[in-house]
Amino acid sequence: MVNNADETIKVIKRQIESYSTELDFSEAGTVIRVGDGIARVHGLQNAMSGELLEFSNGTQGMALNLDEDSIGVVIMGSDVGIKEGDPVKLTGRMTEVPVGDGLLGRIVNALGEPIDDKGPIEADGYRPVENPAPSVISRRAVTQPLQTGIKAIDALVPIGKGQRELIIGDRQTGKTAIAIDTILNQKGEDVYCVYVAIGQKASTVARIIKVLNDTGAMDYTTVVLSTANEAAPLQYIAPYAGCAIAEEWMYKGKDVLIIYDDLSKHAVSYRAISLLLGRPPGREAYPGDVFYLHSRLLERAACMSEEYGGGTLTALPIVETQEGDISAYIPTNIISITDGQIYLETDLFNNGIRPAINPGLSVSRVGGSAQIPAMKEIAGPLRIEYAQYKELAAFSQFGSDLNEDTINRLNHGERIMEVLKQSQYRPISVENQILILYALSNKYMEDIENKYIRRFQNDLIHYIDENAEHIKEEIKKSGKISKELAQNIDKMIIEVKENCSYI
Repeated sequence: MVNNADETIKVIKRQIESYSTELDFSEAGTVIRVGDGIARVHGLQNAMSGELLEFSNGTQGMALNLDEDSIGVVIMGSDVGIKEGDPVKLTGRMTEVPVGDGLLGRIVNALGEPIDDKGPIEADGYRPVENPAPSVISRRAVTQPLQTGIKAIDALVPIGKGQRELIIGDRQTGKTAIAIDTILNQKGEDVYCVYVAIGQKASTVARIIKVLNDTGAMDYTTVVLSTANEAAPLQYIAPYAGCAIAEEWMYKGKDVLIIYDDLSKHAVSYRAISLLLGRPPGREAYPGDVFYLHSRLLERAACMSEEYGGGTLTALPIVETQEGDISAYIPTNIISITDGQIYLETDLFNNGIRPAINPGLSVSRVGGSAQIPAMKEIAGPLRIEYAQYKELAAFSQFGSDLNEDTINRLNHGERIMEVLKQSQYRPISVENQILILYALSNKYMEDIENKYIRRFQNDLIHYIDENAEHIKEEIKKSGKISKELAQNIDKMIIEVKENCSYI
């Protein structure tokens, strides 16, 4: 009995010591109007722009409009269950998402919550979705290539780690296919990938996730998903959430690739929110800060200097055009923010030239300095020859009497177009690309019929794999083609052409 009494006394003493008379105050406001995913809240004088608010039913919202007498709040989810007169309280937290290696291989919504039935995420921490872009001082020049595995891009419109390269074109021209090919090509390259789907159909995203799973790419990829049937605020926040997840790895010194698919739908969702909040409309009914909407997102992509970790974040935003009009409002905005664009053309796509890249309108303002020397040497003349072919092909339709030089240029241009064709979800390593383009630029394909060009490429790669694997190893190691190596490649190409018939 004595022991029990002593134990009871100890417990009571601990409770007395831990008792506190401090009261927990939290500022509360009142819903005065709600509808269309927007709530108008009275009170909350200390609310910050971008702060999370909590409604009485547990639903969260984000403060966007801080007016004199009320606050405009976008509701993160359904507004069912929220009614006039309900209390709203401040959380003191900005909108944030979980970050860390626990997100690899996961599918999350715009708030970072898992939607793949694989249980809770083991996060290393949280990052606010809105974060300042790295300063000029903390950046360095883009010098490393990010290989996409697509010949037409790696040769003509190369992308460097830390670059922002826009993929632009009409619907159904293969924009997403290029982005997914780039993710697939990062296998074994120690590059983390984040794919952000904004306003996409759930069936489309399901197909993409199946491809990523079947190829093993989900091991190093995180999918941030906000489908077309979700509320506009979730579509608006999705790319910032994806960027916050990617930034965590960048600041830890990792190489990261992020894809925003697509920013046209993102701008539309922001326009809907802005109009519902009563903000004044501007051109095409977009609000005045629609440029800032995308610039503050894309400026977060960077190539960090060694003193700041040396990580990189490469952004591939996608924008959909109407009838090929790249001079529309949103496309021109994003073109002016990015370091170049890959323009996909409907006519090329319909004529079987895939990827349907128009090399005349496509440009990379950084990537040339990030190409490996061997690729730079081979691809340099290729762009000029391709442009000359396009010009000659247009004029040759009007005249039948062509001189021999013109015929040779046209034949060579046809071979270039055939070589740049590539199947979907079949990225090619940079060493194999260099071997194929070497054969092309040295006119070894001139006597091969167009219909056999693809077979010749495959035969060449297989033959070198079986008989002279050291050629590819040397290209990978040195990044250059020495005279001795060039002689070996010449010998291999001649042997392949002798062993197989391409006529």
